[in-house]
Amino acid sequence: MNLSELELQNLRHLIGGYDTTHCKMQEYAECAQDTKVKQFFEKGAKSAMENKQALMDFLR
Repeated sequence: MNLSELELQNLRHLIGGYDTTHCKMQEYAECAQDTKVKQFFEKGAKSAMENKQALMDFLR
């Protein structure tokens, strides 16, 4: 697979975005007092990490 420099930059931004989303959602979950809110953010953090991992696996 040959990717252009622009495509690689876009992938780097996507992967970085998933990392950022995971970290923020995890922090929000840790601060949440309500169980449902906490679960919502934990689910979002998990989803971001899974999406990042799927993208990384695709690129290998």
